[in-house]
Amino acid sequence: MRLRKGVIVAASALVLVATAACSGTGQPTSPASGGGGGAGTYGYKFSVITHGAPGDTFWDVVKKGAEKAGSDEGVSVNYQASGGDPAKQAQLIDAAVNEKVDGIVVSMANPDALQASIRKAVDAGIPVITINSGQDKSKEFGAIAHVGQDEVIAGRGAGEQMRAAGVTKALCVIQEAGNIGLEQRCQGFREGLGGEVENLQVENSNPSGAEATIKAKLQTDPSINGVLTLGPVIGAVAIKAVADSGSSAKLATFDLNADVTQAIADGRMLFAVDQQQYTQGYLPIVMLTLYKSNLNTIGGGQPVLTGPGYVTQENAAQVQSLAAQGTR
Repeated sequence: MRLRKGVIVAASALVLVATAACSGTGQPTSPASGGGGGAGTYGYKFSVITHGAPGDTFWDVVKKGAEKAGSDEGVSVNYQASGGDPAKQAQLIDAAVNEKVDGIVVSMANPDALQASIRKAVDAGIPVITINSGQDKSKEFGAIAHVGQDEVIAGRGAGEQMRAAGVTKALCVIQEAGNIGLEQRCQGFREGLGGEVENLQVENSNPSGAEATIKAKLQTDPSINGVLTLGPVIGAVAIKAVADSGSSAKLATFDLNADVTQAIADGRMLFAVDQQQYTQGYLPIVMLTLYKSNLNTIGGGQPVLTGPGYVTQENAAQVQSLAAQGTR
């Protein structure tokens, strides 16, 4: 898989272990004893609050990354998912502020709905790191860093690869209405493909309905010769939708699950754009620990990019073995 040089440098920097410590006000203090049982013994309490849904295969990997980092650093990690409800996510952030946690990690699929709550955390002296989505608003809201991929760049790369495969007219399947990151993926995809792209709205919570919608669209318009889905749940059902429609459209997706990696290995799907969500859980916990213990910041004001990487038929088998462990 391809990784940006800057990502490798940033990720390497995160393995450094700080030896001093400071309080939420930036004043030095001694590291706490005890902690999560890993090599670190800091004992900080961090909240990870995402727009994902409990049991979602993508967000389960983010959660696993955050919890593993907590164990390694000796900090407490409380992962909470709002199920795509911005109001609930804002309430969870407010609750974390009231609990006086030592740091907050938050995804921002709907940034404007979270702005007041994130500002409240920042004003309370709680460091915030944004992940996955909302990169453009991260610094404006007062976060110390953003960890994720640039969605326009990732979409553009997907479009370029599909264009190279001969796709000229494609569907960009959006599974969550109002998610700014998904809209940016389609924008980049349209730029990279250079052909005709139609956005198609489905619901991630209704995979069978999404399958029927994609199938019907392909049957109605045989000139569509490409389908890009923006998440692995819909990516998996799109495999069957394309096959059952009688279409020869080429298929690709964002993000991974077992069905997607198997389809790539079998040649039924061209590729998956991989933002390496395990790192989106793991790295912010290390970054918050470094900030709290040694006032280190990572990224130099720029996002710490975790992607895009690409899973293709060439490396799908290797990724499959890692996905089975819940880390890809």
